[in-house]
Amino acid sequence: MNDRQKVLLQTLLSNEGETWNIMELSERLACSEKTVRNDLGKIEQLLNKFPSAKLKRQPGIGITLEINREDRSGLLQQLFFNNQKAMEERIVEIAYLLLVSQNPITLQSLAERYYAPKTTIKKEMEIIEKWLADYGLELISKPRLGNILLGTEFQRRSALAHLSQLLSSVFVEKNYVLDLFLPYEITSVKQALQKMQNYFEIQFMDETFDSLVVHALIIVKRTRQKSPITVIEKDKAYVKDYKEYEWAGMFFKQLENSFSMKFPENECIYFTWHLISGKRVGDLEEHAFFQDAQLLGIIHNLTERLSELTAYSFEKDSILTEGLAVHMYSVISRMKYGFPVSNPLLADIKKMYPYMFNMVIFALEEIKNTYDLDVPEDEAAFLVLHFQASIERLEGNSGKMKNSLIVCHLGVGISHLLEAKIKQHYADIHILACIGKKSIDEFLKNNNIDFIISTVSLKELPVPYVVISPLLEEKDKDKLNQFLQQVEANQESNRKDSKQLSKLVRGDLVQLEIDKGHPYEVIEMLGNLLFQKGLIEKEFIHSALNRERKSATAIGGNIAIPHGDPEMVIQSSIAVAILKEPIQWGNEYVAVIFLLAISKQDQNLNRAVIGQLASYSENLEFSNRIAKLTDVKSVLDYIQ
Repeated sequence: MNDRQKVLLQTLLSNEGETWNIMELSERLACSEKTVRNDLGKIEQLLNKFPSAKLKRQPGIGITLEINREDRSGLLQQLFFNNQKAMEERIVEIAYLLLVSQNPITLQSLAERYYAPKTTIKKEMEIIEKWLADYGLELISKPRLGNILLGTEFQRRSALAHLSQLLSSVFVEKNYVLDLFLPYEITSVKQALQKMQNYFEIQFMDETFDSLVVHALIIVKRTRQKSPITVIEKDKAYVKDYKEYEWAGMFFKQLENSFSMKFPENECIYFTWHLISGKRVGDLEEHAFFQDAQLLGIIHNLTERLSELTAYSFEKDSILTEGLAVHMYSVISRMKYGFPVSNPLLADIKKMYPYMFNMVIFALEEIKNTYDLDVPEDEAAFLVLHFQASIERLEGNSGKMKNSLIVCHLGVGISHLLEAKIKQHYADIHILACIGKKSIDEFLKNNNIDFIISTVSLKELPVPYVVISPLLEEKDKDKLNQFLQQVEANQESNRKDSKQLSKLVRGDLVQLEIDKGHPYEVIEMLGNLLFQKGLIEKEFIHSALNRERKSATAIGGNIAIPHGDPEMVIQSSIAVAILKEPIQWGNEYVAVIFLLAISKQDQNLNRAVIGQLASYSENLEFSNRIAKLTDVKSVLDYIQ
């Protein structure tokens, strides 16, 4: 049902027993009588689901909705429940219109299109404007003309490909972007992509395949609108040496036949970049990654640095090396061609693995200085999963297991993380493989398994399956009907190390009732305090500020844990600031700040302290109680 039909149904429901003639309803809805009759037909289809509901038509008199109290309540609830979904769909559609329109769009035209107040549309435009800024696009409002978007074609396409990120939920089963294209367009693109895969005997991972479909649909749309991509001459020359350029050529020949249109060569080059940046099943078998000197150097430096920082022997984990090769090849390609990636698990990863996230960010700073490769936090979070999975492999023990299969749509790093967790904590489960959903049927033909563990909904299968989050959270443990030993291990670790935090926090390092408006001000204040006490080098403050610019250190529960370079710490210590009022810290609000200055020699202590703070961040009780304390002694007693 569209918005007009919902307004019509609400009108009939809100005026129980009242009779309406078609002319009255058409005037109320500002549409033709024919449209009202068609809408009533749609409403009748919905009413069939409610036994007592009936549209009573009386010739010459009008229409009355007859419905009992129970069904009326259920119908209203259904309309109300779908409200959030309708709003999300509208926001995506408005953003899409702004991105593809050549002309200004007025608030009035949008209000009329969606049967929504101008004030509502204006608020939604503010949400869209903030999101578009992340892609370098500027939304300009011109008096008496309307709203128009300023930016390059490359920026527009990047935003178009990530429209679903406007939605509030992290994992959305429905791809709203695909709703913006016609079914035959989607089918034609998918078929052409599948034929390309079959012909060249390649297979992209599920997430890459879905992404390529969206990018191809955008190319079709923008080519029809005569809005071509621009490619400079030097980029044209070298890209033609890639095998992916041949794949793209075949793909576009099929699209030209399907859509009866010609595509400029620049579009073929642009799509080749996406093919190069995508992840494929069986990439390791080609060993191409291990012939790339820069890639091998980055992987070696990254694992070596993180081994130093964490005291884990990452260089002994061959699965980690292989996983990093596949992932970092895609990372380098995406950054080379300017394709941003958004990690839907970023916030969760930062909260669940704050220690490893911090260590990865530090290691990536050296990669940036050595290789001029500035890896953003979304990509860094994916790397955290690779290293966290390695830790669990290095520490885990496996016993006799049942045969199981992992189906994951989010790539090899997350698959390996989930596999490592299950292997470590479920001694009776044997993971035969981690695959994408497109490979399930073929795998089941050749293997005997007891059940499937999946991160995405599947069709009906001959074996049972369970859908869980790749991070294996509490709700997922309930589904598996087991208790994770890791949770108990973490709790035990927290109990064992519960006094480590208090060992590093001295009374002269606690600041109460602080009135600061920006995270950098708080970090600089606490850093200067540590420097004055002779606990850190002056450069530590600069490194802590740089670290914060790279990625906000809020970990939930109104807590932030900024930190600087461990090699600039003279004596391990922690400075604490408790603010008068919470302030914006990244995407969260924070009231309690722990500036961690822990030396390289005390990294085991660092891990314990961050683990303890992470447990405090799981709810607001800790920050709420400590914020109410009025003297330093009470604070020190509370964190004992």
